[in-house]
Amino acid sequence: MDSRRDEVRAAYDAIAEDYAATFPSTEPEAPVDLAMLDHFVGRVVAAGGSRVLDAGCGSGRIARYLTDRGLSVLGVDLSPGMLAMARRDHPDLELREGSITALPVDDASVDGVAFWYSLIHLTDDELPVALAEAVRVLRPGGHVVLAFQKGDGIHDVGAGLRERGHDVSLVRWHRGTKQVLDALAEAGFVKEARLVREPVGRERHAQAFVLARLP
Repeated sequence: MDSRRDEVRAAYDAIAEDYAATFPSTEPEAPVDLAMLDHFVGRVVAAGGSRVLDAGCGSGRIARYLTDRGLSVLGVDLSPGMLAMARRDHPDLELREGSITALPVDDASVDGVAFWYSLIHLTDDELPVALAEAVRVLRPGGHVVLAFQKGDGIHDVGAGLRERGHDVSLVRWHRGTKQVLDALAEAGFVKEARLVREPVGRERHAQAFVLARLP
C-alpha cells in the first residue's frame, strides 16, 4: 500500500498547479452532481450539524463549495502539492495533510464526510478501510457522500496526464453502485440516495453518487 500511496502522492504533486488552473471551481461537475452535494449539505444541517470533512480535498474546490453553503469544512489530502494550491487559492480553509485510510481527525468529531472522487485510487481491499475511518470520525447520525466513476476494473489515467506533459503513473478503480452500497452497508451506513448519470461533454464514463448516513 505504501508504494502505491507514494505513487498517488507524487502524481498529484506533479499535476497540482495544472489541476488548480484548469479546475479552479466546480467546472467538472454537472448541475445534477452539485444537486447531490447540496442534498448532502441539507441533510447535514437538518440533522443539526455543520462540521464536515472533505476527505481527499485536493486543491480545495469542493471544500470551497461546501464552505460557501454554510458548512464548517476541514480538508484533508495526501498531496502536499495539492494542499499548497488549496492554501494559495483558499487561504481561509482549514487544511491538513493525511491519508483517507488514516484520517488525522478525532473520533466522532464531524457531522459529515465527503469522498468526492477520492476513493477512486483505493483498491477493493482498501475501500473498507476508508469507510471505517469515516465511521470513526463521524458523530452518530452523520452523513457521507461519495462520487466516483461507474464501471469496473482498473483504468490508467496516467496516459492522459502524460499527454499534458506530466511524467506520472496513476490508475483509478471504477466500481458499480451495488459494490459501493454493499461496502457502505457493511461499514454500518444506511443508504439515503443514489444517482447515476450518463457521460456528458468530454467524459467517457458514467458518473455515480451515493449519500448515506450512520444510524
